[in-house]
Amino acid sequence: MPRGRYSLHDPHDHTPLADEHFNCAPGPSGWRYVSQLTTPSGTAPDGLPGPGKPTVTGSVDLALDGLGRPIRLELHAGGWQVRGAALDGVTWVRTDPTGTGATEGNVPAHAFTGTSPAFLVATARLLRLTASAPAAATRVRLVAFTDPVLAPRTLDQSWALIASETHATDNGPLTVDEYQVTALDTGEQHAVHIAGDVVLAAPGIELEHLESPPSVFT
Repeated sequence: MPRGRYSLHDPHDHTPLADEHFNCAPGPSGWRYVSQLTTPSGTAPDGLPGPGKPTVTGSVDLALDGLGRPIRLELHAGGWQVRGAALDGVTWVRTDPTGTGATEGNVPAHAFTGTSPAFLVATARLLRLTASAPAAATRVRLVAFTDPVLAPRTLDQSWALIASETHATDNGPLTVDEYQVTALDTGEQHAVHIAGDVVLAAPGIELEHLESPPSVFT
């Protein structure tokens, strides 16, 4: 069961956004990822540089079925909450910090996405791209929940598996997949490196600590 910490930052100016403390594991019916977000390391609770115990700012709980579809999603950020699942496309309920107002949404999309590295692993699992056709790009429609209020936004991406390399480690061979992700509305491209169920590198994401090797999907 991989357990560790990502640091999240603005991919453009590298402003620290949060630390994401996570654990994840495949199970008999799919894969689950649970994390807690805190203020960035070296940041006081008021957001200014300085010492201080990290403050919890949100959480992620994502479960996939054996085909990579989201069977349960629960997000918390700034008092806002989203619960969703794959149902007639994807369906969700978003609740405001007072707990009195809730809005429902439904979009004919494939899955969810957001700032958490969990969504990159989830999309890779959903698409199941193979090295036999590395140049072939697959289009996917996603609903993104954007911070700080988890506002939903529908977007289209294309994913292509560029390379898959196996490296020798103390814990056995480790296969790293490199994906090229393209935002179809802007044409912007970026690389995502994933090993099993751990994101090794992606824009705005740094893997700072990992206590155990990534899981190997069968």
